Amino acid sequence: MLPRVATRFALFDMDRTLVRVDTATLYVRYQRKLGEIKTRDSMRLAWWLLRYTFGMLDPATVADKALRAYRGKPERWMIERCDTWFDEYVVPHVADAGKRAVKAHLEQGHVVAIVTGATPYAARPLARLLGIEHVVCTELEVDAAGRFTGRARPPLCFGNGKLARAESFVGAAGGSLKEAVFYTDSITDLPLLDQVGERVAVNPDPRLRRVAERRGWPVQRW
Repeated sequence: MLPRVATRFALFDMDRTLVRVDTATLYVRYQRKLGEIKTRDSMRLAWWLLRYTFGMLDPATVADKALRAYRGKPERWMIERCDTWFDEYVVPHVADAGKRAVKAHLEQGHVVAIVTGATPYAARPLARLLGIEHVVCTELEVDAAGRFTGRARPPLCFGNGKLARAESFVGAAGGSLKEAVFYTDSITDLPLLDQVGERVAVNPDPRLRRVAERRGWPVQRW
């Protein structure tokens, strides 16, 4: 069920919200299939991702480690690679309830955006699938030759950085976060949840569930 009040903006987290699982884990599986990483490497990455998800690891540290491997690679390569990965690995995990929620907001004329810590290369295929025009995400630096520098553009779309990016997006569209509803699973999104007019905890992690129940926020399973 959608929030009862009218909103101008509907903001959706991606991992474990619109997509029922963590897309980074799906990408690691894709890399294993291609023979780019070994089981030991994937286990180490999974441990980093788990700590990142629960706010136990500095996101800048994770980004630095993850982006080193892409320094010098062309952006076009990543776009094409993620399009292929998305069709094979991600589409089966897109939540039907999430599709319905997005559709309902679009039909009400709301400005809909995916707001995620992932990169645009992971998020834009999902946006296209769901008919979402806007993506607010972690952006990677690309040099004049169209190649990755191995760095992200600050702020990372995580925690207070996600709040800053979402606030900038909504403000540029002539609105306020108080006019927005935000759907997410993660306690790390609490800075943004505290600022929007409506919030929905979707498949919440244990800490977010406790906060949602204490504050009377809707909790949904997608």
